[in-house]
Amino acid sequence: MKSIKNHLSLVIALISILFSIQVFIVIDRAIEAYKEKLAVNYSVIVVSKKKITQKDMLQVDSIIASSTELSPDDVIKRLNSGMSSKNVKLLKLALPHFYKLRIKHFPTPSELDKLTKNLLSNRSIIKVENFSSNHDTTYKLLLLFKNVITIFAITVFVVTSLLIFKELRIWQFKHSERMNIMGLFGAPVWLRSAVLFRLAIVDALIASIITFALFVYISTTRWLEDEFTHIDIKVDIFYPLDDTVLLTGIAISLSMILAIMIVLGHKEEV
Repeated sequence: MKSIKNHLSLVIALISILFSIQVFIVIDRAIEAYKEKLAVNYSVIVVSKKKITQKDMLQVDSIIASSTELSPDDVIKRLNSGMSSKNVKLLKLALPHFYKLRIKHFPTPSELDKLTKNLLSNRSIIKVENFSSNHDTTYKLLLLFKNVITIFAITVFVVTSLLIFKELRIWQFKHSERMNIMGLFGAPVWLRSAVLFRLAIVDALIASIITFALFVYISTTRWLEDEFTHIDIKVDIFYPLDDTVLLTGIAISLSMILAIMIVLGHKEEV
């Protein structure tokens, strides 16, 4: 019974770490998906005295994905209050050229400032509207949310790693007598600590399997998908192959590193 409790405590600690890591991955995917959505809807308006080809506009900054010239007809329709066709044609000639720039990805405030400066360095461009106030607020909120999740994941990782270290240390004390006897007969360190390493690997695999089953279940439920649908994004909550390999590798690596630290520390004390 005590053995099962020790296994259970170690498995639960590993599951906590794997769960927090996967939650961080899901949140990171959601933020990236939302940034892609913002990038699609986000554009920069440029006013120019002269016509600028798309080729020349793309050379201004590498962040520009495309350039589309806006038709002045909509503006003229708003201004047209019984003007003659001759005056409409003259107004078209007097109006500057308007361009809508699409961005490759959702820009950071520094990237947006750099883009604006590069555009204004062109003498033909007289005005750039980058909607920086709305952009900065949205970007800072995304960054704040990601930082909070990162701090939470790191905190869980550190605290739980200490608990795992403590559990492995308890197992070492329980088998210290057997390990010392094996040492007297010349058994190498890795053989004396075989039980500890086996415990670390087995519990890491059990924790990985449980985490896998948990997120497969979560990914098949509708409630989380509906939450993402409300903000008009699609997020893959769990990749069965890639995420399982990553989480299993983290669980085994962490358990083995902590077990090796305990073994080396025990060797130094002898």
